[in-house]
Amino acid sequence: MRVAAFACVGIGVVGTAALRGLPHTHVQATAEPPRRPAPQTARDIAPAGRAALLPGVGPKFGARIPADARQALVVTGASADSSTSTVVLWQRDASGRWQPGATWAAHNALRGWGTDHHEGDLRSPVGVFTLTAAGGLNANPGTKLPYDHSTAFQAGGTGFEGEPLTGAFDYVVAIDYNRVPGSTPLDPRAPLGPSRGQGLWVHVDHGGPTHGCVSLSSAHMVDLLRTLDPADHPVIVMGDRATLQA
Repeated sequence: MRVAAFACVGIGVVGTAALRGLPHTHVQATAEPPRRPAPQTARDIAPAGRAALLPGVGPKFGARIPADARQALVVTGASADSSTSTVVLWQRDASGRWQPGATWAAHNALRGWGTDHHEGDLRSPVGVFTLTAAGGLNANPGTKLPYDHSTAFQAGGTGFEGEPLTGAFDYVVAIDYNRVPGSTPLDPRAPLGPSRGQGLWVHVDHGGPTHGCVSLSSAHMVDLLRTLDPADHPVIVMGDRATLQA
């Protein structure tokens, strides 16, 4: 079915906000050489200068998180070629530090992770993407994101391990790669062209690897939808552990 194929392929990497420069330190002249201050960590300098780095995410990908993002769904793959991952929804507090939510098990693409996705490569993206719209076959469970409740969210057939796909699109969150942010997850427009893939979602887990999407249990999808808030400018940070920490 077209919707099932459309919804689990299409991946890429988006870089957004750059890190702000660290504050300069002024040292007054004295008779003795000035003492060097102890090295500062990312947590030490927050919120002055910039916010703390997101735990588990190195400076390369941390720099791509928009400055106004206060929610970050971090998907960490077990390895570059693994189809299993863990997911944590982090919330930035008033001081600029990131606070973790629960840890959830997830699936990603059959062949693991990649930084240069093209349609059909069966790899999930390494990158930072905004989350601006949701939808599903089931009614809105209480999310503040725009929610498209439609019978077009149909998943049929079987997955890579023979598991039925029924219910996989009961709830979805669109990942803003090669799509128009804020539009329904069913929007077929692909600004980068169809060869770059499209229809990358967080959706209900069906018990096996995906074509490129991230999948969570139905209960955890409901938790995620109820927590995501467009006022907090949520993003997803996703990739294998070693690459994300670089």
